[in-house]
Order: sequence, then structure tokens, then C-alpha cells
Amino acid sequence: MKRVTIYDVAKEAGVSLATVSRVINGSNVVKGPTRDKVQAAVDKLGYKPNAIAQGLALQKSTTIGLVVPEASFTYTGQIINGLIDVAKIYSYNIILHTITAGITDLSTVIEDIIKSHVDGVILYYDKQDVPEMETLSKYNIPIVLIGGRIHGERICSVYVDIEKAVYELTTKYLEEGKDQIAIIEDRKNQYACTQMVNGATRAFEAKGKKFDGFLEIPSEARTSYLFLQQWLRDHRYDLMIGNRDSQAMAIVNAARENDIQIPNEMEVACVIDTKYNAMMRPQISSFSIPSYDLGAVSMRVMTKMLSNEMEADRMIELSYLFTPRQTTKN
Repeated sequence: MKRVTIYDVAKEAGVSLATVSRVINGSNVVKGPTRDKVQAAVDKLGYKPNAIAQGLALQKSTTIGLVVPEASFTYTGQIINGLIDVAKIYSYNIILHTITAGITDLSTVIEDIIKSHVDGVILYYDKQDVPEMETLSKYNIPIVLIGGRIHGERICSVYVDIEKAVYELTTKYLEEGKDQIAIIEDRKNQYACTQMVNGATRAFEAKGKKFDGFLEIPSEARTSYLFLQQWLRDHRYDLMIGNRDSQAMAIVNAARENDIQIPNEMEVACVIDTKYNAMMRPQISSFSIPSYDLGAVSMRVMTKMLSNEMEADRMIELSYLFTPRQTTKN
């Protein structure tokens, strides 16, 4: 079937291309009867304006650039779903850009974003510092950062306070007399790792103790699992915390192979909750982080920034809930 074009609409309505363009782009120049005639032709032919061409006329692309590290796809799916659902409500298109470790870095993606003339950028990024934001700011592009805690005139953040979550969990165990607590390094997300360690450190300091349970994975170890297989032969903990579900699974499996009973001899928890935590046996205790809401709220914040409706608070914190399962005693 032939695609309906603006030329077809102009011919059907008996007006010029410029008139059709003005009506489609919301101009008040065209008078009522002519506007109605153009709209009737649009409805009859089922014409759908091209978003990019329409954006050029409006000096807007009605498009948002979304940047997500490829390695995070397993736990950003719901974030993307929430973002897209809200984008549809406000008639925005999403262009997905991915960062692949060792292949595509953020600087390269930033160049593509600038060339595509997007209205704004939503960035899920697992680095503590994002210097590339200065480049985007020079182009006056609104930015929403998911997960980080950076704000500025054209930058907003939507996040869950992982440091506070780990602080509260660690405090609970310390008050039960359990101070052998370890946090396993997540080489794919150093920023989250830093937050987790900061939370545990604050909890220990509040009890007059020092936290020294951060387990850095040696560079020669290919995976967390291979490292833990060896490490747990000679080390025991009351609680081990991982960032991702795969890390928690590695802890549980390595513990089993070293005859450590979960949760009777050692408890295990992870920060990011996914469907796999409930599928694992034993089921893994974790924090329920509102991933869908992170995406939905981030897109809503972006629409407010683009329409100059943004309120003073540019750092929006969402809540979390600890979900105990079979790898913890309560």
C-alpha cells in the first residue's frame, strides 16, 4: 500500500504544501474553514506526519535520546518499559543508544546524540562522575540521570538511595551481634559498589567499629563465582551482600561447594531484585527497587523540563523495600 504523503493531503484539500504544514504543526495563521478542510483530508487519507520532519518545522524533534549500558540490560528492562509508556502519553519518540564496554563509550554516543538533534537525554549510567554531561550542557540539552545523584540548571536525577538501603540492612545485623559482613565487588557497576561500601562503613562507624569486609575481585579472576569458590574455603561471614542477582547466585553456589549452609551458617542478600531471585533455590533476599517507576518518573521529569514546568527539586528519590526470602533468616 502506498504511503500517504503531505503532497497527497495538499491535493485532497486543494491547498498548498505550506498550508498543510502550518496546520499539522499547530500554527494559528491558517483560518478556521481552511484548517478544517486540511484536517478532513488528513483524517480521510490517514496521514501520519513524519516525526523528524515535523520536529524540524517546530524546532523540536519530539525525540528523546535514551542511553543505557549494554551490560545493564538484564535489570533495566522495566526501567525502559516505564519510560516508553510515559513517552507515548506525551507523544515523544525514544531513540535508544547503547554503550558497550571496550567497543562504544559514552563520548561516541554523545556525538551521535548531538547530531540527531534530540530534545533531551535520559541517561542510565553506572559511573560516579559523568564529565560528558558538560558537553551536553553546552548544547543546552536537558538531561535526566537515572541512578546517579547529579543536578544542575539543565540536569535532574531520579534515583534510589542504595547507600541508605545497605546502611539500614547492615545496622540490623550489627544490632543482632553479627559483624562479619562482606560486600562483593561489582566490576560492572563501580558506582553502586561505592554506595554499598559507604552504607556499610557508616553503619559500622555508628557502632564504633570499622568495616573491612569489602571483597575486591582480583583482575585475574574471570568471574565472581571463580573467586568465591576459592575465597570461601578459608573465610566465613554472617552476611554477604552482592549488587546483582548473578553475584548473589555466585555466593550461594560457592557457599554450597564449601559446605556452608544458607541461611543457617551464612546469610546472603543482593541489592537489585529481579525475577531470577525468586526462581533460585534457595530464593534470594533482595531490595525491591521500583525499576518501572524509575523510568516512568524520569520521562515525566523530562517532559516537565521541556515545558519549563520543572519544580525546584531536581533530585528525586524513590523508595525501596527489603524483601526477605530463603537466603536470610528473617
